Amino acid sequence: MLRECKEHGYFRGEVCPICGSRGRFLMSDRELEYVGRTLAGVLRHFPHIYGLRMDEHGWVEVNRLVKAIKRKNAKLRWIKQHHIIAVVETDPKGRYEHRNGRVRATYGHTVNIELDHPTDGIPDTLYYPSTEEEYEILLETGIKPSDKIMVHLSGSVEAAEEAGKHRCSNPVILRVDAKSAREDGVVIQRAAPMIFLAKEIPAKYLSVERKS
Repeated sequence: MLRECKEHGYFRGEVCPICGSRGRFLMSDRELEYVGRTLAGVLRHFPHIYGLRMDEHGWVEVNRLVKAIKRKNAKLRWIKQHHIIAVVETDPKGRYEHRNGRVRATYGHTVNIELDHPTDGIPDTLYYPSTEEEYEILLETGIKPSDKIMVHLSGSVEAAEEAGKHRCSNPVILRVDAKSAREDGVVIQRAAPMIFLAKEIPAKYLSVERKS
């Protein structure tokens, strides 16, 4: 459930986690899931279907986004700008970003854009989930994007395992020597608290962290 506390802003749940106020109702869990899936689709994969054009870094004006969603999706005719901002600001995985009246997805893109996230605060070690069938190939050839425009790395073994379970039940976790990679000129961006992006990771920075 999505609500708004007058004093502390938007929050997900029944009561404000800071003051305990129930706040103003914005969306049910079902509506929140539906809006979230719609945003992911529009901002990551098919803005053109909604008649939207991103700038080179993936940004879309919130007012244009709202109009496009209302026009395209009859189930969301009720949506307003503050609903979009509330979803973005409370997303637990940091999947979206709102700035100066614009919004974008922070990672997961299949459309061709040039992301420009910060490159500071990168952990010395990052992690990548693979399968039993693929990990040895990655150790030889490195990691390159497959279904997305960037390689997605995780900030912890647990986060990598969670990401990998979308593909298999027991992913092999590869360790990425991010410190050495960056020293050698590999650019790694900080997209979300536990998500980091790179155009590719050469094989020499990879090793096995954990096998099932």
